[in-house]
Amino acid sequence: MGYQLTIEPLGATIDVEEGQTLLDAALRQGIYIPHACGHGLCGTCKVQVSDGEVDHGAANPFALMDFERDGGQTLACCATLQCDTTIEADIDEEPDAEVIPVRDFAATVLRIERLTPTIKALHLQLDKPIHFQAGQYVQLEIPGLGESRAFSIANAPDANGDSTQIELNVRQVRGGKGTAWLHEQLEEGARLRLAGPYGRFFVRRSARQPMLFLAGGSGLSSPRSMIHQMLASGCTEPITLIYGQRTREELYYDAEFRALAARHPHFTYVPALSDEPEGSDWDGARGFVHDVAKAHCEGGFVGHKAYLCGPPVMIEACIGTLMQGRLFERDIYTEKFLSAADAGQARSPLFKRV
Repeated sequence: MGYQLTIEPLGATIDVEEGQTLLDAALRQGIYIPHACGHGLCGTCKVQVSDGEVDHGAANPFALMDFERDGGQTLACCATLQCDTTIEADIDEEPDAEVIPVRDFAATVLRIERLTPTIKALHLQLDKPIHFQAGQYVQLEIPGLGESRAFSIANAPDANGDSTQIELNVRQVRGGKGTAWLHEQLEEGARLRLAGPYGRFFVRRSARQPMLFLAGGSGLSSPRSMIHQMLASGCTEPITLIYGQRTREELYYDAEFRALAARHPHFTYVPALSDEPEGSDWDGARGFVHDVAKAHCEGGFVGHKAYLCGPPVMIEACIGTLMQGRLFERDIYTEKFLSAADAGQARSPLFKRV
């Protein structure tokens, strides 16, 4: 038995299956509710129940405190309906956002490629095309674990926004069961299941402003997809990518971006290494992404749209640097890679949205 969920301020009413979370039901109807961790840990998907009743599920007591529960708030990623219900969600209108319902896909592993000592590229053939915006991600089921993990799509969609093959860049996380399985047990030819697309990380093309991409670690996936799409579609606005890794052996797709910069005068690529040994033949930028961005842009970011993708500590440092350079919330967009350990810090203390 299912119930109906009305989502304000949209005025949209959708059917929710028994046991289905509010967030999953909304996303599968193409309705975006802000979220981050997806496991009740961060509080990003907090909504107000204005009518009806929900089961709060496994919401962490620090992400959803007792006084918030008493006041009618819940976490959309954990909550299930007990009757027909109305919620109020913090949903912003985005003129460049496509309405894309989340769907389920089966996939075959075509190729596994080692990009760095800790990052592998999984090239997957899907059973049907996935329509997505460059910058979005999928939830990949990990066989044997009964759990899913989020990975950004690293390739760009075709001119129609579709793709039957996708690339996922997987960094092995110390102590992480999911990434360990993908690195150590997954083989070419294996069958996998995934769902998507998810996320609100995409280029705001209608702004027609210079774009600054700041990425770290395996956070290169989304910017790679977005930049390839921009260049292939004839975008003429200036694009800058500042990409940070610790050492040269961890710097992947370096040759690819250097070649793109050589072919497209309006695309600038700045690789940065924070822990490259002194005395090596590296003649590029050294330091953390936010410091290299400040030096490259001479401390000023006014007039840009900034897209940040990487671990939370990198995101927070970059936000602080951008603010100092007179760039503010309306022009900063983020995609954080969250583990259970850092999901509690999923929202910046500086901004409501990023």
